[in-house]
Amino acid sequence: MSETYFQKGFGLKAAVGPVLSASYDSKVVDRLRALDHRARAGDLLLKLAREFGFCYGVDRAVEYAYETRQRFPDRRIFLSGEIIHNPDVNRRIEGMGIRIVPERGDAKARYAEVTAGDVVILPAFGVTVGEMGELRARGCVLVDTTCGSVLNVWKNVHKYAREGFTAVIHGKHHHEETKATASQALTHPRGQYLCVRDREEAAAVCGFIRGEVPAARIAERFAHAASPGFDPERDLARIGLANQTTMLMSESLEIQEMLRAAMQERYGAEEAARRFRAMDTICSATQDRQDAVIRMLDEGGLDLVVVIGGYNSSNTQALARICAARLPTYHIDGADCVGTAIRHRPVGAHDETSVEGWLPSGPVRVGLTAGASTPNNVVGEVVRRLLALRGRAPEDLTAA
Repeated sequence: MSETYFQKGFGLKAAVGPVLSASYDSKVVDRLRALDHRARAGDLLLKLAREFGFCYGVDRAVEYAYETRQRFPDRRIFLSGEIIHNPDVNRRIEGMGIRIVPERGDAKARYAEVTAGDVVILPAFGVTVGEMGELRARGCVLVDTTCGSVLNVWKNVHKYAREGFTAVIHGKHHHEETKATASQALTHPRGQYLCVRDREEAAAVCGFIRGEVPAARIAERFAHAASPGFDPERDLARIGLANQTTMLMSESLEIQEMLRAAMQERYGAEEAARRFRAMDTICSATQDRQDAVIRMLDEGGLDLVVVIGGYNSSNTQALARICAARLPTYHIDGADCVGTAIRHRPVGAHDETSVEGWLPSGPVRVGLTAGASTPNNVVGEVVRRLLALRGRAPEDLTAA
């Protein structure tokens, strides 16, 4: 292993384990699990999705950040952006003296303070090829926590680019993961990419493929979300679909079929099969959490849902979208949002809003879930706040 590049931690789990447990575990969540994810206190019934919160990749990234501080107690440590999209976790990491480097300018400007004696942690989302090159050139110690699911997407994007296919990425072009993924395509001479955020943007691309939308309109609309010099006529003739790993699976599958149908309409089924590829790159943890919340909704018996996670967490946003299509849903980023009024961010909105009377008086049944970057301690504090609104405590929870 290189002395300046670490990808598998430092073998210090035993040393940091007690700190991680004290920081992120929750006896309240443990109690809900012991009660089969469904519990009652007075006239308040709480139902917790069976898959929620920290996934393996997030757990690993956070653990490696704590191990890094343990391994390099006297070094300056930088973190390339947020380790994950959760405000509580990032505050705790900053509290250890790890400096989060904000996005600004190009890679050289962003890492201007970093020297050969420093340590830089790469987040679970990964970093762009350009940033990695800049950091390696500076000779600093790199601790790479990039999630294995993200690395799998990169592998597929490389395959597309090598074989002359443009990577059409279902993701948010401004998201750290999507930017890192898109940059992988450009490491090949013929590599190109185009990012589509949703069905609407995918429909525009399909319109071009069918010959209904002029190339100039596509080039203009996606100028901010495509590779330099992107030429729709040239670069959408052979395409391979990939995904930001935290997007809504049902939407990714729909976009896949939209693109496949458009290619078949343009080229015929046999030729389209040679021009279109798709690989499932939604991570299993994201899918597990989406499946679990759908099961919870399908079982019925709920009045509303509280979704817990950072507002900039794509997988949490996807959970909120699923729930909001069925029930009143409140996406909150932490326990301090919960009171007689709830402060939340509605699905599709950019700002928080406050809602009075959100928790009806009398018997009420609340569904709970949390994104893959939300630790148990945050979930537990939300439950504690909910119970307090009814004059109850976690000790009052009984099987329902």
